[in-house]
Amino acid sequence: MMPRTLSLLLLVVVWLPMVGSAPPTCYSRMLTLSREIMGDFQSLQASEPEDSCVRYLPQLYLDIHNYCVLAKLRDFVASPQCWKMAEVDALKDRVRKLYTIMNSFCRRDLVFLSDDCHALDHPAPVTTAPPDWQS
Repeated sequence: MMPRTLSLLLLVVVWLPMVGSAPPTCYSRMLTLSREIMGDFQSLQASEPEDSCVRYLPQLYLDIHNYCVLAKLRDFVASPQCWKMAEVDALKDRVRKLYTIMNSFCRRDLVFLSDDCHALDHPAPVTTAPPDWQS
């Protein structure tokens, strides 16, 4: 009886991590990549001095549910600022990759909920506090 219990326990221990690891979908890949790009852009802005060419790059707030994001990605990649700067070139490569994924590979998986281009230039502030239900 003991070897059977031990083998069952071993099977459960090996099987559990595999259950939670589903392959990424197109949607999850786009969402993850857009968040990584925004984080890298913010880090780049914070690490570069004020007189750097980075301050002349177009703002990069990405909402993959906004149709205008495709134009925003194209504009960012085409911007002539910071050519030959390794960090910016790497960021532009990732932006180009996201554009290709959105426009080619995952086109059918993406649903645009708005086409408000102004929202990408001036995103709404994110609130971290829970709403006050007792007012």
